[in-house]
Amino acid sequence: MGTKGTRSEREPAERLPVARVCVDVPLAHLDRPFDYLVSTADDEAAQPGVRVKVRFAGQQVGGFLLARVESSDHGGKLAYLEKVVSPERVLDPEIIRLARAVADRYAGNLADVLRLAVPPRHARVESQTEKSPLPTTAPDPAPAESPTSVLSDAESPTSVPPVAEGPTSVPPVAESPTSVPPEAGGASGDPETVEGEAVSAGREPVVVGPSPAAGRRWETAAIREPVAGGWDSYAAGPAYLRALRDARPARAVWSALPGEAWPERIAEAAAATVRSGRGVVIVVADARDLDRVDRALTSVLGDGLHVALHAALGPSERYRRFLAAARGRVPVVVGTRSAMWAPVPDVGLVVIWDDGDDLHAEPRAPYPHARDVLLTRARLADCAALVGGFARTGEGQLLLETGWAREIVADRAVLRRRSPAVTPTGDDLQMARDSGAAIARLPSVAWQAAKQALQAGVPVLVQVPRRGYLPSVACIECRTPARCPHCSGPLGLHGARDVPVCHWCGRASADYQCPNCQDRRLRASVIGAKRTAEELGRAFPGFPVRTSGREQVLADVPGEAAVVVSTPGAEPLAEGGFGAVLLLDTWALLSRADLRAAEETMRRWLNAAALARPAQEGGRVVVVADGSLAPVQALLRWDPGWFAARELAERRDLGFPPAARMASVTGQATAVAELLSLARLPDGAEVLGPVPATDEQERMLLRVSRSRAADLAHALHEAAGVRSARKAALPVRIQVDPADMF
Repeated sequence: MGTKGTRSEREPAERLPVARVCVDVPLAHLDRPFDYLVSTADDEAAQPGVRVKVRFAGQQVGGFLLARVESSDHGGKLAYLEKVVSPERVLDPEIIRLARAVADRYAGNLADVLRLAVPPRHARVESQTEKSPLPTTAPDPAPAESPTSVLSDAESPTSVPPVAEGPTSVPPVAESPTSVPPEAGGASGDPETVEGEAVSAGREPVVVGPSPAAGRRWETAAIREPVAGGWDSYAAGPAYLRALRDARPARAVWSALPGEAWPERIAEAAAATVRSGRGVVIVVADARDLDRVDRALTSVLGDGLHVALHAALGPSERYRRFLAAARGRVPVVVGTRSAMWAPVPDVGLVVIWDDGDDLHAEPRAPYPHARDVLLTRARLADCAALVGGFARTGEGQLLLETGWAREIVADRAVLRRRSPAVTPTGDDLQMARDSGAAIARLPSVAWQAAKQALQAGVPVLVQVPRRGYLPSVACIECRTPARCPHCSGPLGLHGARDVPVCHWCGRASADYQCPNCQDRRLRASVIGAKRTAEELGRAFPGFPVRTSGREQVLADVPGEAAVVVSTPGAEPLAEGGFGAVLLLDTWALLSRADLRAAEETMRRWLNAAALARPAQEGGRVVVVADGSLAPVQALLRWDPGWFAARELAERRDLGFPPAARMASVTGQATAVAELLSLARLPDGAEVLGPVPATDEQERMLLRVSRSRAADLAHALHEAAGVRSARKAALPVRIQVDPADMF
């Protein structure tokens, strides 16, 4: 590495003397690589993927070395790299290509994406961690037909269009739901120089040299074979595993059976891929799912072939595991959202479980979604993909309807054997038997199902959409929602004897008086999990009642008589399954003003209902809703595919994502107007709004067809670059297909 005291004596490296660097500067008009000279002293350490320090606009800033090239297009004098921070190659060439594609897809900056992809450096971890690769060489797997061979339509659900030969070829994509626009060029004109020290080299990073771990094989003798009743329960399951073992780019959308040990199935898919000599990236929504998949991978793969990445590890341990993948020591990485960037060598399979969970959406710029990142990665790497869950999203359905993926589902006969009995409380038969079911929180059919399960000695799960005690209250006389007199936030109760407290400012309102009728009495508008547990304790005396929610999430419960009240996503596993699952307050989910309200309701119901025992073992699901509603009909038949197709058809008619591409532009009115005036929007783009976003901000929505998605993203990024070059004072947030758009 270079020494500051010998700057005037530095000489360029004899071979590939120019380094192409992504400088860590979050300005849209500087979103392109810059060229620097590599000195002879830094020649060995300055390899693609390492961290470097450079002089930029008079300051020393960090960055990543993307490539080494022979010459630069800049005719002036280039500055040298200040230093190579570490010779550790933390940025794989595949991740560089992926990051650029994701930045273009989401109208963002490459530097912002790389900040998400690579964790902060810990020098002590780098020095302490073994650098030599540990996997042993095993015999090559059985030869496949070709690197891009596919199964026949009759044999497999995962055939994809043939592609041109070559290690980096990818299928041509026009309107594919996972297509990523080609890397757009930078602004026209001569390359821009910043104080004579760095020069733009365009937006396309040129990566030289293969991944250091490419072509490696791991010892597979200890990998457990798939168990009977696993993937063979699905018509296309065995064919999918064969495709993975043959290293073919099999892509599938998997609808898991009720009660499925899905972590085991994912681990078996990973094992099949590892047997082919390729790596696997698995992304789940939360720490509980991660723990389950981690245990399953250990059981199926054995020790030493995978690492788990999550925030609870702490910075140093997380970086240690990141390095294990980057150095090619493990072929499988599983983790929460950030694991989508894991530098797994020669990736052969990417997996996402429950892709409709909002935890998969990145809250930091440029706000990518894990599903889209993984599917983009599968396209660029020409590898297999698996999108799994009990429910199916509109995006998953679009993958099937465009032919990019095939579905993995069970036959109806198998589904009937594995499914619980589902009963709605709002159909004509139930209303005739129980006329009060329409207004009761716990209709008689739900009470009877729970009572029978408890008397049989098995647990009961009750799903309630809201946490807390009484999260929302209103005037008992005129039903006006109770609001804080200080900030107008909603009031709620934390217990039976508590005073109303504001959810926004936290102030108590012991002397609350309705501004409309001056009454001081309050009633419940929404009942939370704690109050529900209190009510069920009185309804089922003698049986323990437990809660699982944000304050305390239960991972599992014993298979004995008890009532478990849970909020969506916090449902524990029960030994042997729950005898009854009650879905209460369904109106709170179905009536939300959200584009994905019905889809999210379906996802939450199926995730809870999947924990029930099969009907032949007495398992029942009672949904307190009208049986004529589409989500209830889908639940009755356990048919998430039908519901997803229906939702996608409606969105296609209305021009909503994923059938169309939309972007939101949020900021103060003057800033939003300025950006839109600068944006060269593609033909046919619709501008919708403005609508209020916050007290001082507004939001505009832009809509285009999927074929013009790349043009829209480029136009917005280009306009943001003009504003940043002008040093605009008011920020504007650009989000492509935001999850909270409606």
